[in-house]
Amino acid sequence: MKVMGIDIGTTSVGLSVLDRQTRRQVKAETIPGGSFIRTDRPWEKLQKVDEIEKKVIDAVQELLSEFKDIEAIGLTGQMHGILYIDRKGICVSPLYTWQDGRGGRKDFEGKSLTEEIYTKTGIHVYSGYGWVTHLYNQRKNLVPETAASFCTIADYIGMRLTGRESPLIHSSMAASFGFFDLEKGQFRTDLLKDLGVTGDILPDTTTKVAPLGKFRGIPVYTAIGDNQASVLGAAGREPGSILINMGTGGQISVISDRNIQIPGIETRPFLDENYLLAGASLCGGRAYAVLENFFRQYGKAAGIGDCPQYDIMDKILKEAQPEEPLLVRTTFQGTRMHPDMRGSIEGISEENFTPAALINGVLRGMARELYHMYREISEQIKLEAPVLAASGNGIRKNPWLQKAFEEVFEKKLALSPYIEEAACGAAVSCL
Repeated sequence: MKVMGIDIGTTSVGLSVLDRQTRRQVKAETIPGGSFIRTDRPWEKLQKVDEIEKKVIDAVQELLSEFKDIEAIGLTGQMHGILYIDRKGICVSPLYTWQDGRGGRKDFEGKSLTEEIYTKTGIHVYSGYGWVTHLYNQRKNLVPETAASFCTIADYIGMRLTGRESPLIHSSMAASFGFFDLEKGQFRTDLLKDLGVTGDILPDTTTKVAPLGKFRGIPVYTAIGDNQASVLGAAGREPGSILINMGTGGQISVISDRNIQIPGIETRPFLDENYLLAGASLCGGRAYAVLENFFRQYGKAAGIGDCPQYDIMDKILKEAQPEEPLLVRTTFQGTRMHPDMRGSIEGISEENFTPAALINGVLRGMARELYHMYREISEQIKLEAPVLAASGNGIRKNPWLQKAFEEVFEKKLALSPYIEEAACGAAVSCL
């Protein structure tokens, strides 16, 4: 018998089929996702829900036609973002993704909503988090009139597969909205009320991976956060395990058996009554794409056309001679704590102002961002893992980035044996 996992990511959808007994991956598939909506507001990051839904359900139908012995379907997907649903469980809004910047806009007497929330509650929540998005929309009269509740895109796909009319959100997803009590496993309704949340819009939550219903007779289970799913699929579930994930964003995740609080690090629900200590670099794997676009624009201006530059960057690194490194800070989109921060390049000299040094500087900067978070975590809990587990296409497909992480962390890097690790974790979660 087999189990299927589905990961609805920001730019792609991953699917994985595992053998239930051996946990061997028998099928992995990646299809383009995204479906971004173009707007005239650069801070607005929205996606078309109906397009994502169709892609996912078509892909699931194809896999079920290929594998007749699938006995469970697990779900995961991008965290933090929300979409609104009506009383019949139908989406009535776009997906407001985790990248959405409305919470950081200084639209309220010169303050952003995230600044106001911190002033009133002493709690750091960030732009793109579900409750921040909802509060902004509520104040700006942007909540659809027919909205009865909201959920993540993965929760919504679970509803559409099973015919549910109301969402049931696992604590790992619910916590990503903000204002979630980890000990009690429920939202902080007292704080939400003080901040002005109106109406009975709270979705139901659960601390268990529970069945939602069935699709073509196959049980479908509650979606878990993509961070938790990636850790489960790539690093296992033992306390002290470390996972580096580099995809659209970047993350370092450490499994802890204690609920501890570290500034700049999120403590999230995991499985087995454990927790995840998670630090995020917002630009993540896109930092390398930003650099590639820099070279691409130069190439276009030089008359060689708008051509991908990754192969040329690879050639430059292979032929590079040792030189004094550039110190590059890859906070091109700021940080969770400081969204207005930007990146920088330091240590430039006549000798090292070269394409190779710049490429190496960006690679090491990507690793260094997560290393600083690793140091913060290691001051609170003992981290003896000799190996860094790693997942995500941003690091899987870039051996130079793998080398940078090994040098910065001074640890060996072990790539996950699975393709589409989060989808694998989703499959494992429902066993």
